[in-house]
Amino acid sequence: MLIKFKQAVFLVIALIFSAAAFAENDPYKEMQVAADKIFSTMNAQSAALKSNPNKLKEIVRSDLLPYVQVKYAGALILGNYYKSATETQRAAYFSAFENYLVQAFAQALSMYNGQQYQVETAKNLTGKNLISIRVLLIQPNQAQPLRIDFQWRKNSVTGEWKAYDLIAEGVSMITTKQNEWSTILRQDGIDALTKQLTNLSNRNIDPNAKQEG
Repeated sequence: MLIKFKQAVFLVIALIFSAAAFAENDPYKEMQVAADKIFSTMNAQSAALKSNPNKLKEIVRSDLLPYVQVKYAGALILGNYYKSATETQRAAYFSAFENYLVQAFAQALSMYNGQQYQVETAKNLTGKNLISIRVLLIQPNQAQPLRIDFQWRKNSVTGEWKAYDLIAEGVSMITTKQNEWSTILRQDGIDALTKQLTNLSNRNIDPNAKQEG
């Protein structure tokens, strides 16, 4: 019994320390790691991406999506409609929304064409639970840098920081879609929005397309 008790105590202590370490993630460092990872992968696969831009979706899913609060972002879009949806409807919606995020993030990141990039310098996080971290894509010939702002949120329960929105050249994905999709939700409900998300997620990535406004 004593051995089992000690094992239980050890397990609890280990969980506490692992949770504390998990909660102390630095969003600025995470953003730098994510940027380094995704841009280095894009550079390494530049030839393949030029012939098939849709491969960028695979890169976003593996290198960027782990840093994103998919359900939080999706819940923001739904607003009050989240409460009235069934578990089955929510599951289908969040699956479609995740695929849409992959497409949207990939389209935004298609602005990258091998440029140098800069991740915003870390700032004091004391007392903050929402921050914006800017990534600049440095343009040649001293042209204005391209701006991609990632909105990060600190989970009130776990303390973990993750991104939930992307603002490309001043256009917020979440705000834009909240406004755009509110009519669909009001008139046709969550199932209709889920169907539209599925259609949108299947769009091809076009590096020459303008960002949505």
